[in-house]
Amino acid sequence: MNTDWLHTLEEKLTRLKERGSFRQLVPTSEAALPWLTRENSRLLNLASNNYLGIAGSNEFIERTEQLASACAIGSTASRFIIGNHPLYEEAEYELSKWKKTEAALIFGSGYMANVGIISSIVGRGDAVFSDKLNHASIVDGCQLSRADHLRFRHNDMDHLETLLQKSPHKQKLIVVDALFSMDGDHANLHDLVTLKERYGAILMVDEAHSGGVYGATGGGLVEELGLNDRVDIQMGTFSKALGSYGGYVAGAKPFIEYLLNHARSLIFTTALPPYIVASHLAALQIVQEQPWRREKVQVLGERLRNGLEQLGFSLCGSESYIVPVLIGDNHDLLLVSESLQAAGIAAIPVRPPTVPRGEGRIRLTVTASHTEEDIDWAIEQFQRLPLVGRRELTP
Repeated sequence: MNTDWLHTLEEKLTRLKERGSFRQLVPTSEAALPWLTRENSRLLNLASNNYLGIAGSNEFIERTEQLASACAIGSTASRFIIGNHPLYEEAEYELSKWKKTEAALIFGSGYMANVGIISSIVGRGDAVFSDKLNHASIVDGCQLSRADHLRFRHNDMDHLETLLQKSPHKQKLIVVDALFSMDGDHANLHDLVTLKERYGAILMVDEAHSGGVYGATGGGLVEELGLNDRVDIQMGTFSKALGSYGGYVAGAKPFIEYLLNHARSLIFTTALPPYIVASHLAALQIVQEQPWRREKVQVLGERLRNGLEQLGFSLCGSESYIVPVLIGDNHDLLLVSESLQAAGIAAIPVRPPTVPRGEGRIRLTVTASHTEEDIDWAIEQFQRLPLVGRRELTP
């Protein structure tokens, strides 16, 4: 690479380090289990999105192997070129039943799903109304669509309605996360449905972090609130509570057929391997057969929130198994993260631009494979943090 370019990149990396924003990969094993191994240390895993504990379960592995016994590892090409493996048809049928929609479609990842969906269904002259705390994949989908991107204040329905009232656009898309991944709070789905119907918009709900955990069958927050018939587009992932990899979307059959013909992130990429699609089927079976998993993760999430709140920590309004501990300054955040790792906890320090400047936090996530003893022990480690007194986090 040109030396001037390399020098410029090195300068930018130096600035990232000075701001405490430099990221690097850390070798880790057993990440699907409640305790992982990192740098020869055994750490309580509070960094995983494996909310139901499915990813590391022997039952999940065995079911997947049975379903995929005759499958090749590679899919070899796009589904449109090589053809559609029978497991895709079966998995998408089971998905549509689970989500209570006419049809469903599997993407290579949740990111690819959001980018493909949004950039396909709106364009120049249209408008997307997006919560300011929506995931980066939603933001990127909005930008790629070239539609007018109108962001409303987080969960502020009055601000959204003002934007809708002023909008001259014929086609209006409202898109939100059902459960916000960095704050752990829920979208106001009842109010969003009311507004989309009042102003002739369509509503897309990203169930990436809520799918599998909420609802009678784990279908997500849309199912729990009884809004399946009023939410137009339900998107989600297999890579979190469902323990595998890949993204999906569910909705009306004409909408799914439209995506098959327009979603570039689906058309112009190699299909997920059939083995992975077999794991989708296995996960869908487990999540519907074993409600104890979602019941347990909710109970443990509440236990962790209550314990940390009693210590005086701000949890950013969390009401779920995603528990962010607000620290603020990047350098303090990294010190807290290092102290937690030294104590035996693996937790994610989340810094700008993932969260607003000055709102750095430790993002804790609970899974159904944790125990009450694990959670209580984690709370004890937070009580011993050297920064607690200096930051006046105790009452």
